[in-house]
Amino acid sequence: MAPSGQSHAADPERTAAALPAHRDGNVLRWLAAYGLSVIGDSIYFLALSWSAVRLGDPTEAGLVMAAGSVPRALLMLGGGVVADRFGPRRVVIGSDLVRCLAVLTAAAAVLVAPGLWLLVPLALVFGVVDALFMPAIGALPPRITTAGELGRVQGMRTVSTRLAQVCAPPLGGLAFALGGPSAAFAAAGVLFAVSLVLLLLVRLGPLPGEGAGKDPASPEADADAAGRPGPGPRKTGSVARTMRADLLDGLRYARRHRLIGPLLAVRAFGDLGFIVPLNIGAALLADARGWGAAGLGWLFSAFGAGAALAGLLVTVRGRLPRAGLLQSLLLLVAAVCCASLAVVPTLAAAVAAMGTVGLSAGVAGTLGSALIQTAADPAYLGRVTSLLMLMAVGLAPLMYPVAGAAVSLWGLEPVFAVCGALVAAAALVGLSSTAVRGAELPD
Repeated sequence: MAPSGQSHAADPERTAAALPAHRDGNVLRWLAAYGLSVIGDSIYFLALSWSAVRLGDPTEAGLVMAAGSVPRALLMLGGGVVADRFGPRRVVIGSDLVRCLAVLTAAAAVLVAPGLWLLVPLALVFGVVDALFMPAIGALPPRITTAGELGRVQGMRTVSTRLAQVCAPPLGGLAFALGGPSAAFAAAGVLFAVSLVLLLLVRLGPLPGEGAGKDPASPEADADAAGRPGPGPRKTGSVARTMRADLLDGLRYARRHRLIGPLLAVRAFGDLGFIVPLNIGAALLADARGWGAAGLGWLFSAFGAGAALAGLLVTVRGRLPRAGLLQSLLLLVAAVCCASLAVVPTLAAAVAAMGTVGLSAGVAGTLGSALIQTAADPAYLGRVTSLLMLMAVGLAPLMYPVAGAAVSLWGLEPVFAVCGALVAAAALVGLSSTAVRGAELPD
């Protein structure tokens, strides 16, 4: 095992022979598959929410949406275990196929007999399968490029996500205009199908060190010595017991790793701090200041533009020096901007602050993801990726009701200040860790 903070994907011969990520057709196929999947996700959720609102009351619509989000959050870590045990390629292809078939089936059923009876099982199935798909597709980059290109790949992924989020609403609106919810579900299914074809064409290479013996001083070796199960198949015990043991083993690995543990803590504090200002908080702020829907649109656009610029910056540069230290310093900048959003006097100032949050948080998040993936042992990559996904789509959204209640009780300024403090805590966790401060992306 390589020392903590160094890449397990860094192999001199492999690096020398590899194309830059932005010119590598294999990477571009993965990127296109990922982008189409994000567009399909957005159109699916648009169709699901609109159908639920049209077919039921607000409470029923909320239950439909929760039916998908709850299993996705609860099973996300299990999805990482499955990706490590059976391989991310099998999991990502199988789960994408199920998503495609489920949504296309829903498109036909909605056309014939629309009703809430259909939407709840659809949301449940999609949520469960998403918990498998997201960690698996997120674990692919180290297998399709070299460690030195991972920063660039993460930057390309950020740009792809932002472009997909721009394209999805008009495409979904066009589908609705042409054929209602059935056409929107069908459009999402077609996008998933194209994504699936592209994923089938992506070539995966083994990571250097995969399957090799472990360093006796590593956390994995400690786990083996203690009799805890590793990621490989076991001959005894139930499947559920084995999966649970693998999950606990992955959590121990992440907690004990001198670089990954602190970086995951940085991500957790950062996601909790960002989720309110960038979502419900922005809407509450625009309403309270009288900026209206147009003002809210400017705030969202500013953040999106800043995040896209961040991804483009990392894509062009490929590698930024002192990545761990830079991540923490940029989070301090984002913390100040988050806290100031509720007290700036004008919409223009708020737009500038939101754009700065997008840029600084975008670069910090891209660097953090690349550092984690280059440091993770191949046997734990799916579980580590699932922890990253869980924080973004599982734990952070739990802040919505808490934030709404807090704003009602204390107003916008204290809530935004707390959010800024959470982001600052993320930066301080990074700055207090020697491993994070000294972390570098491979050349």
